[in-house]
Amino acid sequence: MLRYANQVGTRFFGQLRMAGQVVFLLQDIVRCLFHYRIRVGLLIRQIDFIGAKSVPVVVITGSFIGAVFAAQTEFQFKDLGLSSGVGPVVALALCRELGPVLCALMIAGRVGSAMAAELATMKITEQIDALRALAVYPTEYLIVPRFLGMIISMPILVGLAILCGIGAGYYVAVHILAVPGVYYWNNTVKYTHAKDIWIGLVKGFFFGIYILLVGCNKGLNAAQGAEGVGLATTEAVVDAFIIILIANFFFTFLLNTLL
Repeated sequence: MLRYANQVGTRFFGQLRMAGQVVFLLQDIVRCLFHYRIRVGLLIRQIDFIGAKSVPVVVITGSFIGAVFAAQTEFQFKDLGLSSGVGPVVALALCRELGPVLCALMIAGRVGSAMAAELATMKITEQIDALRALAVYPTEYLIVPRFLGMIISMPILVGLAILCGIGAGYYVAVHILAVPGVYYWNNTVKYTHAKDIWIGLVKGFFFGIYILLVGCNKGLNAAQGAEGVGLATTEAVVDAFIIILIANFFFTFLLNTLL
């Protein structure tokens, strides 16, 4: 019993320590934005890595989620005579929940893990200490370009996932399941508002910040050795997933109240 309580306590205080580290890292990033010049070359490279190279993954995820969701909705609505309501349900679900959450999970798996592994490797090979020896502040050189690249790319990727999901849902419902296209599209436009799209983009913006902070924090605080790199990478993905899912619950209520 005591052993179990000790494990729970250790994990709890470990999460508190990580939360404090993340807050201080965010504070350091904001300070660097106002005290150092932005390295445009590094920023463009991060936008390419985070944004452009994530497009295929996001397109596939959004398209097939939209297609499957449209099919399942039509299967259930058909018996109730509500086939014309498939479009709005799919569009609203993608804009508010499925688009931002699934896009964030894919980016956490692809980008968050890569950031954690790269920074952890740089730490254990003392490359970060070498930057300090060369009078280069690590946060300004390593983290700020990633931060800016993430907050620029993430809303665009979420918007792309939503667009592909709605398009794929329309194709499946209209051309495969024979839902009347006019009713489908007109109801989608009628019941989907700018507020719904903004909710998804805002969620994506903050999810991107969470992914970056968790991934970079795990990398910068990795233990020595190859095992430390692997552990930091795994924890970055798992913790980012958990934070995204929990944050999404609170954002759902908060954004529906404010917007």
